Amino acid sequence: MSSSPELAAQIGFDDFLKVDIRVGTIVEAEPYPEARKPAIKLVIDFGGTIGRKKSSAQITKHYKPEDLPGRQVLAVVNFPPRQIGKFMSEVLTLGVPDADGEVVLIGPSLKVPDGGRMY
Repeated sequence: MSSSPELAAQIGFDDFLKVDIRVGTIVEAEPYPEARKPAIKLVIDFGGTIGRKKSSAQITKHYKPEDLPGRQVLAVVNFPPRQIGKFMSEVLTLGVPDADGEVVLIGPSLKVPDGGRMY
């Protein structure tokens, strides 16, 4: 993944609102060695009506599973589930590439209530 891909096509604000990005707290994290690319299996608590969801994230360069519980992250919660090997990923955990193209997680700089929607 390139750190400076082509700019995506312009969309309207209503299109942006269709993507439901929420904050959640990682409550479980474990290695996922069976994945084609190194990954960590996450369980993220979004609170309220969303509850806990699973995600497979290719974040092994900068993160260890034991350091992730308690960390808040942003994730897309309204994509359909996606099969990643034998694991069903229910949300897309968001990140941005560092200078080497490795994933750096996105999350709030201050503690916020789980389930809050990005705007």
